[in-house]
This record gives sequence, C-alpha cells and structure tokens, in this order.
Amino acid sequence: MTTIGILGAGHVGTNLAKAAIAHGYEVVIANSKSPDTLKDLVGELGPHAVAATAADAAERGDFAVVAVYLRAIDQIPVEPLAGKVVIGTMNYIPELVGRVTEIDNGTTTAVGLLQTHLPESWVVCGFSMIDAAEMSGDGHPQGR
Repeated sequence: MTTIGILGAGHVGTNLAKAAIAHGYEVVIANSKSPDTLKDLVGELGPHAVAATAADAAERGDFAVVAVYLRAIDQIPVEPLAGKVVIGTMNYIPELVGRVTEIDNGTTTAVGLLQTHLPESWVVCGFSMIDAAEMSGDGHPQGR
C-alpha cells in the first residue's frame, strides 16, 4: 500500500489526510510540535494514519505533501525527502509571511522556494487553489 508523508497537520494537511485514507492510502502525518500532539487527530483519522516527527513522516512516505506556511519551509527535513516527489501546497500570502523579494520580482514562486530547499527532490505544486474544506470530499463534482 502506498504511504503518504504529510508534513503539516493544519486544515490542508488534515483534509488531504482524510481524502488519502478514504482512497486507500496510508498516512504518516507530522506537525511542528511532537507526534503526541496529534493523538486526537490520528484517532479521528483511524487505523490507516500514524503521527510522527517531520523527519519520520518524510522518510516513511513513498511521496510527501508539504502543507506548511511559506515561512516554515526551512523546518522541512531535506535528506529524508531526497529522490522523492514532494507536493507543495503553499501559497504566497504576504500579509501572513511578509514580502519575499524573489517572488515579488518574479524570479521564483512559493513552490520554487521549496524546490531550492529540497534540491534532491522533485517538487510540484498541488492543491494550492482548493479550499481546505473541499479537499476531503470524494473528488467528484456534486451530483456525480
């Protein structure tokens, strides 16, 4: 069974974990605190989810989803994600993270910053324009 390492247990990470589990994936989820702080979430997600440190979630995932604020990119473990596909969900919202010159002048993007941080990973952008609450649905338009 494919395992997804989800780094970030906020609205986006939690809803993606729900959707992944509903579609037959195993999930290893981490936040910026300790795995113990995710006990209730993992209980809600069920037996196909476990809490871990960020490094462990990155290591155990066949691929990873990074669902953190842009300012937290430097907390993402590099080595365990080397050679893996990493889906970055972050958006550039200056009101939350401050101005980023490289994004403002068009030389990179939010996910480009993640790629720079993870030079040995294949970083792609995904889920960044979907409302977090809609991520845990079945993925089909209403009525289908």
